[in-house]
Amino acid sequence: MLSSLIAVFLVIATGWVLKVRGTLSQAHWLGVERLTYQVLFPSVVIHTLAVADLGRLPVLAMGMSLVLAILAVAGLLLALRPLLLRAGIGGPAFTSIFQGSVRWNTFIALALAAGLQGRDGTTLMAIAVASMIPLLNILCVLVLARFANGRPMSAGATVRSIVFNPFIWSSAVGLALNQVQGFLPAAIITYLDVMGRAALGVGLLVVGSGLDLRSLARPRLPHAIAIGIKLVVMPLLAWTIARYLGLTGPALTMTVIAASVPTATAAYFLARDLGGDAPLMAEITTLQTLLALATLPLAVLFLT
Repeated sequence: MLSSLIAVFLVIATGWVLKVRGTLSQAHWLGVERLTYQVLFPSVVIHTLAVADLGRLPVLAMGMSLVLAILAVAGLLLALRPLLLRAGIGGPAFTSIFQGSVRWNTFIALALAAGLQGRDGTTLMAIAVASMIPLLNILCVLVLARFANGRPMSAGATVRSIVFNPFIWSSAVGLALNQVQGFLPAAIITYLDVMGRAALGVGLLVVGSGLDLRSLARPRLPHAIAIGIKLVVMPLLAWTIARYLGLTGPALTMTVIAASVPTATAAYFLARDLGGDAPLMAEITTLQTLLALATLPLAVLFLT
């Protein structure tokens, strides 16, 4: 676990060094981020789900563990909304806390799964992808539409944001292809595999390029809430539900990892596009990513 985690964070650190040294301009990094978000990542999701043998895996128990943990955290945050408002945390900041508390960095999770258990680990993590990503994006878009800048998004725009989100349509395509995987041309499978392999490395570099170490000097209440819920409460909830549903072994480990990784860098783009507090979102992402180097091994050690 530690070796896989160190390898993942070395790639992230490389992305940060490349950004600091100016190897790529900011405009180029933006292009790489968009490429990863809209093309490479959908490829790895489609390929993993399309070729997975879902029949032999605890799909329902693993998916329910993660979905119920997400819904519990989302409900908690919405219940705390009046208290946070009285503490001076407005709508845009609340949306960043919400995203920082429930979303997960799929690049880190998939890289850890592949490093720990190879193809089996990737397949198990694909269950988490199919379970969590559609729900998370729907929840986050709805919360941003309701609370960001006090300008609710129209129903049509909300539906379009959900339907055309790369995380959602790629999960749907992958699950659909899984039903006919025996008829898929080998060239298509190989094509998706090659694109997916590119996604993990490039995705981790993008994570590193988005880190802003200046954030370490100014943590505030919103940062503490998002960090505590995402890196402590979410793993404990997912583990508790998973154990209740009878998950053990690799499936339990992958469930804990999926719940323990830091928030997604895509949360920044969603916050920026839909009127959330994008700078706060970037700071939460940076702090969680750095702290996860310590919290992830502890979560796996004590919860699996």
